[in-house]
Amino acid sequence: MMKVKICGITNYDDAALAVDLGVDALGFVFAPSPRRITPDQARLIIEDLPPWIVTVGVFVDEEEKEVQRITERCGLHLLQFHGNESPSFCGRFQPRSIKAFRLQENSELSSIRAYKREVRALHLDTFQKGLAGGTGRTFPWNLAIEAKAFSLPVILSGGLTPSNIKQAIEEVRPYAVDVNSGIEKCPGKKNPELMRQLMETIKGVHLND
Repeated sequence: MMKVKICGITNYDDAALAVDLGVDALGFVFAPSPRRITPDQARLIIEDLPPWIVTVGVFVDEEEKEVQRITERCGLHLLQFHGNESPSFCGRFQPRSIKAFRLQENSELSSIRAYKREVRALHLDTFQKGLAGGTGRTFPWNLAIEAKAFSLPVILSGGLTPSNIKQAIEEVRPYAVDVNSGIEKCPGKKNPELMRQLMETIKGVHLND
């Protein structure tokens, strides 16, 4: 089945339901956002999760020492960088680094090349001025398809919902999908029914090679 990350986790109930539904990874936002969580809050949630669930910290232009502190405090498995972090900055956190790219057009794809040896995967999200993520707007899937040429796993995000997730997976065939605002009651609080619909739909997608 397609690998799934639910991002913007702020409470244990949402995390536990995501795990019960078969989600692979949970994202915790440590940057200015309606979904921001403190390291201590995240640690309390993570401590009660099953051991095979991947935990991902989301950062935006954070100081290196602070990223290290939060990673150790929370026991994070992967680090998702959503700001202007350089290739060398991301490389210092290997093998945990994922770099997010907010792309608008084909000409911007070339910016990925410098990160190829410095990150584990590409996270593709919708561009919206003033927002580092969680826009609710659909990412241009044609760019995600072209980004696969860099031979890095592609994590597709941006405006994914239970109603469009099947089409997104079938058209892009990403390594994983990352869903946030498309399954929320309000920022930071997930909608259980939408989470169930999302996972049921994803489980019903069968890709042929």
